[in-house]
Amino acid sequence: MSFFSDDLDQFRVEVAGFIAEKCPQKLKDMPASDRTICWGGKRFNFSCDEQRIWMEEAAKVGLTAPRWPVEYGGAGLSRAQEKVFREEMAKSDAPSPLESFGLWMLGPALLAFGTHEQKLKYLPDITNGRIRWCQGYSEPGAGSDLANVQTKADDKGDHWIVNGQKIWTSYADKADWIFALIRTDRDAPKHKGISFMLIDMEADGVSTKPIKLISGSSPFCETFFDDVTVPKTDDEGNSRIVGELNRGWDVAKHLLTHEREMIGGGGSGAAGGILGGRSLGAFIDTLDDTLMEDPVIRAETMELEIDTLAMGMTMERYKDMAKQGGVGHASAMLKYSGTELNKRRYEILMSITGSEGVEWDGEHGTLAPEWLRTKANSIEGGTSEVMLDILSKRVLELPSA
Repeated sequence: MSFFSDDLDQFRVEVAGFIAEKCPQKLKDMPASDRTICWGGKRFNFSCDEQRIWMEEAAKVGLTAPRWPVEYGGAGLSRAQEKVFREEMAKSDAPSPLESFGLWMLGPALLAFGTHEQKLKYLPDITNGRIRWCQGYSEPGAGSDLANVQTKADDKGDHWIVNGQKIWTSYADKADWIFALIRTDRDAPKHKGISFMLIDMEADGVSTKPIKLISGSSPFCETFFDDVTVPKTDDEGNSRIVGELNRGWDVAKHLLTHEREMIGGGGSGAAGGILGGRSLGAFIDTLDDTLMEDPVIRAETMELEIDTLAMGMTMERYKDMAKQGGVGHASAMLKYSGTELNKRRYEILMSITGSEGVEWDGEHGTLAPEWLRTKANSIEGGTSEVMLDILSKRVLELPSA
């Protein structure tokens, strides 16, 4: 049973009261540009006690995963209630209590493919911020052609021996566990014989190496598996394989739709970084309140703002559609559109700031690194070219060349 009323008006009152009481004022008053994301996990260092308190208080009533069932650590909210919760969070300037790949990607996959026992074991640790997950998909020879993964697991009876390498593993050096695509049948066609495996990052033989990017700081790592022992079941009898053995591609495809929606969300006005959650026009005013008097700057900015609002409404529409069975291949459209919109946003900023904008530690701070980082949006989660190919074949059903 949910901690809140089912009546939408009453729920608004209750959740607004909860935010007012439980979210520390220090966090609400903190400029968005100064906030750090609360990732959770064993090794996460909270920026302040207030950040920890907010995460813990929200987790107690399931608001770190509003839509998830209560029995798995969520709040059991309806889609309409979740919208109200987000609205009240924005009204009070309350930051998100917790963000993680567990919430965005693994959780939805477990809810769709996991057993009841797997959900009970893994999901509450995600919602409470106890365990931080990373994603083991891409490999040096398996990027856009993801089904070509070669990291393998040899069956040794009661355990697997895993060997191979993953690349572009975001925050692998900070994660507690990894969900990974592992080839468990090397004789099967490449889309078969892949399993979706859960691996402890502290297991012997798992190591990581950071990848430095042109933008300076980088969340990416190489992840290596050298004779890693992965038990087939844990002490409670839960399988380390999500879904069916050798059918991990089904889980992978489902998870990718959520990853692409997450990346696409960057184009809907949810941008952080130097923008601090502000609209492009509002941020430009902080640079110089006369800039918007320039007709070219004003036209480009307003065009982007309109597109941003349209993207936001499109995201909301597809979230509502997800209740009826998911968005499927349309997630490629969300990912592509959001990616291009975010790149446009930063291109406008760079054109306005000129040579000052490319200074690494200049007046405009992180603008140059963030501008460079947007280029990676068109690669991660599937390149823009692959997204357009999916749209042409699977959505528009255009004939192949």
